[in-house]
Amino acid sequence: MALFPVADARRGNAAVLARGLAPLAACLLAVPLLFGDFFAYELSLYLMYGIVAQGLALTWGRAGFLSLGQALFFGLGAYLAAFALKSQAGPAVQVLLLLAAVLAPTALAYIIGVLVFMRRYESGPYFSLITLALVMFGYQLANQWSSVTGGFNGVGNIPVLFGLDRYTHHYYLVAAVCLASTALVAWLMRTPLGTLWAATAQNENRLQFFGFDTYRLKAVAWAVSAFLGALAGVLFASQQGLVTPQSSSVILSAELVIWTAVGGRAGPYGALLGAVAIGLLSTELREQFAYWEAIVAVVFIVVVLRFPEGVGGALMRLWRYSCKGLVRGAAKRAAYVPAVGGFGAVPQASFRRDGGGFALSISDVHVKQGPVRILNGLSLQAGRRGLHCLIGPNGAGKTSTFNMLTGRLPLARGSVRFNGRDVGGFGAPAMARLGVGRKFQIPSVFPELSVRDNLCIALWANRARGRALLGNSVRGWNTPTLEFMHRSFPFFAQTLDEPAGALSQGQRQMLEFAMTALAEPLLFLLDEPCAGLSVDETRHLGSVIAETVSRLDACALIVEHDMAAVEALADHVYVLHQGRLLAQGDYAQVKRNAEVQAVYAGGSK
Repeated sequence: MALFPVADARRGNAAVLARGLAPLAACLLAVPLLFGDFFAYELSLYLMYGIVAQGLALTWGRAGFLSLGQALFFGLGAYLAAFALKSQAGPAVQVLLLLAAVLAPTALAYIIGVLVFMRRYESGPYFSLITLALVMFGYQLANQWSSVTGGFNGVGNIPVLFGLDRYTHHYYLVAAVCLASTALVAWLMRTPLGTLWAATAQNENRLQFFGFDTYRLKAVAWAVSAFLGALAGVLFASQQGLVTPQSSSVILSAELVIWTAVGGRAGPYGALLGAVAIGLLSTELREQFAYWEAIVAVVFIVVVLRFPEGVGGALMRLWRYSCKGLVRGAAKRAAYVPAVGGFGAVPQASFRRDGGGFALSISDVHVKQGPVRILNGLSLQAGRRGLHCLIGPNGAGKTSTFNMLTGRLPLARGSVRFNGRDVGGFGAPAMARLGVGRKFQIPSVFPELSVRDNLCIALWANRARGRALLGNSVRGWNTPTLEFMHRSFPFFAQTLDEPAGALSQGQRQMLEFAMTALAEPLLFLLDEPCAGLSVDETRHLGSVIAETVSRLDACALIVEHDMAAVEALADHVYVLHQGRLLAQGDYAQVKRNAEVQAVYAGGSK
């Protein structure tokens, strides 16, 4: 059955967006009527900052990487908008220039993101420091390039967008854009793309082994955040009539991070709340206390320590707790509605089988880390079908062989061919797209995502691309392999909406194998799949592995220390010792081998 009924998913998304936007829209529309035009003018400034903060919530709160230079795009959009609004061009050309003021920073962020994230698949502080350097460069450029930017004095006398009044009608324009940005971010977070962003934050390594180029996913997230920043900058230039280097300063970038943290980085509402609340609080305190910054700092420290998810996150947690029973009941009732379109609606994860011979051929492979030789002339061949076990003492190079095959260890010498082509040096996403699926020794799942989402991500591997990730139809996909996994692991039915990290060790082992199988690879790399399982669980998972590999007409290379499991599973056994192949054959042949007996005794549960 489908993991998620498509019709329910669409209705759910629309209902959630409507429930969130309706009260926000009502509040924004009521502000000028209740508090006057000047307050509305003042509020619109913090709404614009809130739009930038929503971009931060998308990258920091969802995709898991923090930009310390978000003011760069805000300032760049403001300067470009100032030039466009002050130009003598006609209305049509001016609109195109304003569009470029938003799209140019967006494109810049995507290009920089690709270059940075491609270099290091786990970016972390490395990326944050680069963004800090970028905003410092932008601030200095705005200060020093006075012939264009006006230097310290900035660009002044900027006309208002569309001839609106700055103190009345312009507020409604800002409010409308704020509603649109809130809807955009909330919608993106609920799409399959948003799920992949969350998976990137939780376990980027695992996601790459499903064939996803995470550097592109992160670059797209940063580009969207830059789009929101530049859009807010365009509104800022129109409202203020003046753009100075302060609009692209390190101080503003830091304030944006603080506002997002205080309000809550888990979603657009918290980020908007933080920017507006702290902004208005600062304005009020500035007029009454000489040391108002210290009070704001204390508020920030208290909120971050007491509510790490921010004020908005704490309120949302309280709301979810109060609605927990209703939400779970609705989700479970929707768990097994058939997919729209049936099996035929799912693109095939079919990998081309090239030529005859071996599925995998490793010849005289050497791998080093510093002076240490990890693989020392390893050579082995695995057939296109069947179960092959890789055994040997600890340190023999078994897991290192898998790491070498998937690009996590550099190939120093030798050749690796998979499915008829040379793949030496290929990375994990490229190998996954060629038909290699890997299960890790320690179960590697997306712990904060539901079991349902974990299975969905695996189902999307090498199937969902481009616009498909923006629509919820992919959540209704179904395959015979998914049906078989549901039958093989009945606990899925009770845990689909539970976080994968809450499962037991054995259940996580089974979940990760199911995820690996859903990608339907040609070659399974299974690293101790039965580790931590009882005897009965080991026997059950072993039979599921054997039937899955047979159903998919695939080959499996299994690292295992339980000799009972090896005897039950293996069509062929390879014994590694000191980074090279010591012996091979069927289980009985290997067991009788005197050299194997001298270095490895194995074990049983």
